[in-house]
Amino acid sequence: MLSGLTRFGTLYDAAVTRFGGRARPGVARDALWLNVVERSQVADGVVSLRFGGSALPAWQPGCHLDLHLPSGLRRQYSLCGDPGENTYRIAVREVGAGSREVQALRVGDRIQVRGPRNAFPFAGLGPVVFVAGGIGITAILPMVHAAARAGLDWRLVYCGRSMAAMPFLDELPVGRVDVRIGRGEALLGDASPRGAVYCCGPASMLEQVRAEFSSRWLHFERFSPPPIVDGRPFTVELRRSGVSLDVPADRSALDVIRDFRPSVAYSCRQGFCGTCDVGGVRICVDRPTGDRLVLEEL
Repeated sequence: MLSGLTRFGTLYDAAVTRFGGRARPGVARDALWLNVVERSQVADGVVSLRFGGSALPAWQPGCHLDLHLPSGLRRQYSLCGDPGENTYRIAVREVGAGSREVQALRVGDRIQVRGPRNAFPFAGLGPVVFVAGGIGITAILPMVHAAARAGLDWRLVYCGRSMAAMPFLDELPVGRVDVRIGRGEALLGDASPRGAVYCCGPASMLEQVRAEFSSRWLHFERFSPPPIVDGRPFTVELRRSGVSLDVPADRSALDVIRDFRPSVAYSCRQGFCGTCDVGGVRICVDRPTGDRLVLEEL
């Protein structure tokens, strides 16, 4: 079984690389300072921002930017423009303090970013079904255009609570697109078991897709961290603060540490952005092999 998974991983990595992507997220690049060059309302509650700068690093479908906001918050947003353009575009739905701060940016403002990085790479192999829920279209849209340009066998299921709340409807390729208000009983229909599925949306959508499509070719990006399953309790020791905190089986070290110190920085809560890294420990996902996690820097 292990050799089979290794062969699959090698095949997938090679496909991603051939398509111009990067098979692993990697480390965020040095910080860039970018200017807001365009701002527009693209749906109810959704603002699109385009950033410009000199010598922007190339990106591929699935990439995101880490935005370092003036308040100190850090947030990740999928790039949803054309990789061939010399600007970066994101779209942000208002859901909290970070998104409100991003939406408040205006043309001419400067912001620090890191990236692009790819935690959701598109391998460019068909047949493929794309599933997007609401603002999840931002990660999926560049993949759809890439599949159409490559002549792949593809289709898109795009769900939202209303047409007015669904961004980029006017940018979808003609045909092969199923736009739904609500979700319906089946998302994948006749998806080929030998094909691939790429999904970005709320947790309930991901669970539905996983129930409908049991395959190693299922790829998804979450809006929020997955629940902790089969965890066990441990103690996290904050050496600098001189305290020890008990972490229950169903919570992360980050959750408990923020109860004690709300100022601790975090963002994706899924282990790839690096915002909550403390001495090489990603406190949002890492758990000790024993019963104690020691953090020298907190």
